[in-house]
Amino acid sequence: MSLVSFESLPDQARLWCFGTARRLDNRQMERLRDSMADFVSRWTAHRSDLRAGFTLLHGHFLLVAVDESAAGASGCSIDALMGRLRSLGTALDVDFLDSMPVWFRNPSGRIGTVSRAGFTDLGRSGDVSASTRVFDLTLTKMADLRAGRLEAAAGDTWHRGLLTPG
Repeated sequence: MSLVSFESLPDQARLWCFGTARRLDNRQMERLRDSMADFVSRWTAHRSDLRAGFTLLHGHFLLVAVDESAAGASGCSIDALMGRLRSLGTALDVDFLDSMPVWFRNPSGRIGTVSRAGFTDLGRSGDVSASTRVFDLTLTKMADLRAGRLEAAAGDTWHRGLLTPG
């Protein structure tokens, strides 16, 4: 069995971060959790079990990680993950594979989602700034997640380029 506790994976574990524009409700979260547990427990690359785990955060984010010290994720195994997420997205009426939105905390602390152009517009209007908390789904290592880089000030992430007046 390849499913392990997400927290037990080492710092160098490979990480994928996925977000949904709409917050999932409890029923959808349970369905996602069950489906991912089934998938990850059987996930392989070249017939080798992948030591992997996942977690769900804030009703918007799915994080999947693989300890590649034993067996690395291959193109086919990554395609299988993307296929599962595409299928789940259809079933839950969300898109896990759209990496273009910007996820951020609005002044009330709730997570909002806008297009990149929309985030730039919010910056121009003063509704977001370099101190606005954003979610960086480009992280690729567990060490980055543990260092607090998933949710950070926009000025400390690639998002700062969206705030530059054009």
